[in-house]
Amino acid sequence: MANFPCSSIGSSQDRRAQGQARRKQMKRQDHSLWDAKKRRHTPLNLLEESMRGRVPALVPLKYERMIASPFGYFRGAVSVMAADLSLLPHTGIVNQICGDAHVCNLGAYAAPDGRLVFDINDFDETTRAPFEWDLKRLATSLVLAGREAGEKDGFARDAVLAFLERYRKWARTFASMPVLEVARFQVHRLMKVAPLSDLLMKAERATPMHALESLTVPAKNGPGRIFREDKPVLSRLSGSQARQIEAAMKEYCETLLPERQHILAQYRPIDVCFKVVGTGSVGRRNYCIYLQGNGPEDPLFLQIKEEVGSSYLPYLDHVAKNSHHGRLVAEGQRAMQLVSDPFLGWTTIAHRDYLVRQLNDHKATIAVDALKGPGLTAYAEVCGELLARGHARSGDVQMIVGYLGNGDSFSKAIVDFAVAYADQTETDWKALRESRRATKTKAAAAKK
Repeated sequence: MANFPCSSIGSSQDRRAQGQARRKQMKRQDHSLWDAKKRRHTPLNLLEESMRGRVPALVPLKYERMIASPFGYFRGAVSVMAADLSLLPHTGIVNQICGDAHVCNLGAYAAPDGRLVFDINDFDETTRAPFEWDLKRLATSLVLAGREAGEKDGFARDAVLAFLERYRKWARTFASMPVLEVARFQVHRLMKVAPLSDLLMKAERATPMHALESLTVPAKNGPGRIFREDKPVLSRLSGSQARQIEAAMKEYCETLLPERQHILAQYRPIDVCFKVVGTGSVGRRNYCIYLQGNGPEDPLFLQIKEEVGSSYLPYLDHVAKNSHHGRLVAEGQRAMQLVSDPFLGWTTIAHRDYLVRQLNDHKATIAVDALKGPGLTAYAEVCGELLARGHARSGDVQMIVGYLGNGDSFSKAIVDFAVAYADQTETDWKALRESRRATKTKAAAAKK
């Protein structure tokens, strides 16, 4: 019988065998390899290139957040790691990847039915690439987060190994489950994980009304509320700028399901602002619209976030480069997440691509200083389970399981890589810090 046009070729047994065969071209123990001498680029030059197209006045703020700590640098230097990973041998097992998998890019948010879920929640760098790139980035982030929380590398190594072994275990579990069960599989033990119980309670409080209180102030010249001014982090827009953002909502609405369009049509725009978010996104155009439904106590905040394409795209020949980047992010997010923001969509403003989503509906992310002691390992295990589910939903988990096998040689190799790359990150961070200090000193001298 012929395959459906969208179906995978071969049985699950055949695909596992294909994954196992990939060990010949990429030995599992070789994932430990890292050698900075083989770089064809300098991190500082790559970072400078990544600043092109950003709002110039905000570039210093991005650098400021990056030099605050090695982990801050890591968050803002996806382009550097993408270039580094592209130089390494890989499995060739292509999957939808998060692209920026790190400990702070998992978080809580509200599902369409109102319940809280915890999942990967940032997909600006999502694309189709070797599955292990997500594992290497998240593993490195665990080492850096552990160091920032004051843990020794021995403890961080144990946490990374727990993450990878949990990933391998759950990948095997998902490979043996019915496909539809994988698609709707939920993690139920989150409240038993100490760092996550606190985070989920924080998310319970992060309602649209809470956002209304924190982001807006009473209008001086009339009833209602408007965005507060807190430059450069938060700046109100008016006139033609505000109208341009509001006009882009027409294209955005067309990307929603009809029932979502009907719900959104019952809200009217009140105010528009420019809002700085995160570390990697600083300098990219990021707007927020405050809408009101049935009165002042029915606010809705939509974030309109510029998307420029994954940092991995220059190194991937099989990925289309001319697609709408907001749409690619939304589709990658829907592929990997159990459930997604019901208002997730995309639009275009002044020939730039944007993702649209709710700004703050029961959203919360982990604080790095909470990742210490047993909490780091417990959190690492949850990360492994969630990333395995995301990869199983959006790629060929049979090939992944066939490649990983029953032993721990792959996991141990990634642990070694994570520690080595965390060391490299600290070296690169110091170089950036010194470069920024020299730039400031030179600028100060020029003013005299």
